[in-house]
Amino acid sequence: MKTVKDHKHGRSWFRRVLRERSGAAALEFAILAPMFFLIVFATIETFVAYTAEQMLVNANEAMARRVRMGEITFNMGRPTDMNEAQFRAAFCAELTVLLSCSSTEPTKPSRLYLDVRSAASFSALPANTIPRIGNSKTGPLDTSAFRFSPGGKSSINVVRAYYRWPVIVDYLRPILANLQSADGSLQDHLIVAAAVIQSEDFK
Repeated sequence: MKTVKDHKHGRSWFRRVLRERSGAAALEFAILAPMFFLIVFATIETFVAYTAEQMLVNANEAMARRVRMGEITFNMGRPTDMNEAQFRAAFCAELTVLLSCSSTEPTKPSRLYLDVRSAASFSALPANTIPRIGNSKTGPLDTSAFRFSPGGKSSINVVRAYYRWPVIVDYLRPILANLQSADGSLQDHLIVAAAVIQSEDFK
């Protein structure tokens, strides 16, 4: 038969259990950690992707400026003439650590795709900035019309760069990935930079 003392002892033990906090931190961490790391990784992935996009824009602007100033020419019999592979190598040199080119990238595109061409007028420039095959939002990039043929002095040109940015965090692929791979899966985020210029009347 339980006495009053036993009941008091039981209530005292129960209060001690309720006050016990030694395992609370571990339990709270186990509950909150997945959401915390999800937010952290999502923030880092998104930040790096948009930083890489700005780097591609900067590189594209730098190369477009060289075309505009006549520092890069094509098929004009000048020391500044470049072919497509040389232009791609020069473009790769403008990229930084985040957007790197492989040793074969100048001659065999795998991540970086370039389209440099002239037009008779601004209205004759390509209207579709991101040509795709099939799905207009996630389809593979259509590079069939890409070429390297900038015009001479006073010509109107467009310089476009496309980079396949691999999405690292799995759960962000449905959000960031917008470019189909050869097997139809979405693994990469397409980064795009474009510049429309009119070349100077260089000597």
